[in-house]
Amino acid sequence: QVQLVESGGGLVQAGGSLRLSCAASGVTFSRYTMGWFRQAPGKERDFVAAIRYSGGSTYYTDSVKGRFTISRDNAENTMYLQMNSLKPEDTAVYSCALDLRGSGSYSRPNEYDYWGQGTQVTVLS
Repeated sequence: QVQLVESGGGLVQAGGSLRLSCAASGVTFSRYTMGWFRQAPGKERDFVAAIRYSGGSTYYTDSVKGRFTISRDNAENTMYLQMNSLKPEDTAVYSCALDLRGSGSYSRPNEYDYWGQGTQVTVLS
């Protein structure tokens, strides 16, 4: 079955960096759009970034543009999120997701079919 496993979260000072990874198994990873979402306590799950199957198209929510970079290595079945200039408001559980149905969109959680367990990112002020 499809499994997504995130890693790389942690505790960091404001202005610092983290690199999240999402390792996929049980699926032909290179065929599908992948996304990163985050959920802070008491808030809804929000879109962060997405990348098309080829890696040629990427999308970001406005608040992370210029600070975060999404990428993928299809040979390694892994997606990444490089997060620089982190801010306290970036604190959340970050989850990766895979769009198996090919919905055509990328920013709504209900368009994704598989999710990882999430990794906590905490940014101290």
